[in-house]
Amino acid sequence: MLPLDQGTLERHDAAFPDWVLGQRVGAFKEFQSQSMPDPRREEWRYVDLDFDLDDFGLPEHPGEAIAADMAFDSVFEDVAGRASVVDGHCVSIDGGDGASFLSIRSALDGFEDKARSVYGRGIPAGLDRFSAAHNAFSTDGVFLMVPANTTVTSPFIVDVQATAAGSVTFPHVTILVEENAEAAVVIHYRSPDAPMVVVPQIEADVSGRLRLTAVQEWGTQTNAISQLRMAAGRDARLHLGEVGLGGALARLHLTMDLNGQGSYGEVSGLYFGDNEQVLDYRAFMNHRAPNTDSDMFLKGAVEDDADSIFTGMIRIEAEAQKTNAYQTNRNLVLSDGAEAQSVPNLEILANDVRCGHGSTVGPLDEEQRYYLMSRGLERERADRLQVRGFFEEAIRRLPTKELAAPVRERVNAKYISAQVEGRV
Repeated sequence: MLPLDQGTLERHDAAFPDWVLGQRVGAFKEFQSQSMPDPRREEWRYVDLDFDLDDFGLPEHPGEAIAADMAFDSVFEDVAGRASVVDGHCVSIDGGDGASFLSIRSALDGFEDKARSVYGRGIPAGLDRFSAAHNAFSTDGVFLMVPANTTVTSPFIVDVQATAAGSVTFPHVTILVEENAEAAVVIHYRSPDAPMVVVPQIEADVSGRLRLTAVQEWGTQTNAISQLRMAAGRDARLHLGEVGLGGALARLHLTMDLNGQGSYGEVSGLYFGDNEQVLDYRAFMNHRAPNTDSDMFLKGAVEDDADSIFTGMIRIEAEAQKTNAYQTNRNLVLSDGAEAQSVPNLEILANDVRCGHGSTVGPLDEEQRYYLMSRGLERERADRLQVRGFFEEAIRRLPTKELAAPVRERVNAKYISAQVEGRV
């Protein structure tokens, strides 16, 4: 394992052009100047970080990949391309179907002008110590460029794995969708049950249409600090789907910037925490141009001693007149020891907008349980039906429809296991 220090930073200098080296040096200085986030700060409220990045090392080489998830992969009859990123290294990639689907290193070598416009631009190193470390030490990942007037109907699949106990890794995905182009991407996060830290970054610059779905199934000892930023140009359409099931701590810092007039952004998904998991969502929807629309819809559940946190911000700038924006977060608390925090926020600087939010936290509905039991169902099955129905709307809204069946199965299995073991 390599320490997060100057020597490790310089070890990879020959692999990057000068402009990337400048970014990395600046990020390393930021990393040295920052401490681990303080839970007393609002953006880290409710999260107790019990680890330090300095206690983990960077793998020199990718480890042995985890076996394929056939139940997940088999739902895709046709794909535009597949890539595997293991411990921050792109170990395999193929396909393209009219697009450029490459490792980051290949993109920086063969598509430097295109890559320069987006790579490392989405998430600033100054966001926090995790972002600074990623921008300094990330060495590889996946680059997707869909040229103007190109429609790719089948999804690109990116399998992101962390494998080494005691490691910290920084997988990176950069997506560029040009004008009147369309693509779909599915990212699957996985790791074994071993202590490690993963700091993925995804940046997407979209002038056409992008459907992006992230399925998070990290191992039970993985601390994952994910950072994602999507930017929409004029009349662009973004749809992000999020499925959060794994991890000891799994945090997503999401920013969606609607920069172009007439652009649209949608976030839909679900999360389910058990045992002592902490699932933490910080979502920022920024309307920066007139006639923009957004819809954020997330449902979550927690059982055992798990915690979930959702803090959402819709910000509408003064120039973003005629904006329509809504934010919904619904939560089920299935055990006495579980907690769910839901904090929606609005910041409206324009005067001709329609904007709102809805938020709920509560247990299963007693009246629904009574009704179902009065129709002959045992309590256990009545509660299963309630949980299934609660998540169904979120599952149906995912941008990649093929994922509905495996996601539904895994969510239901999580609750049934808790019932069988007497945890709920």
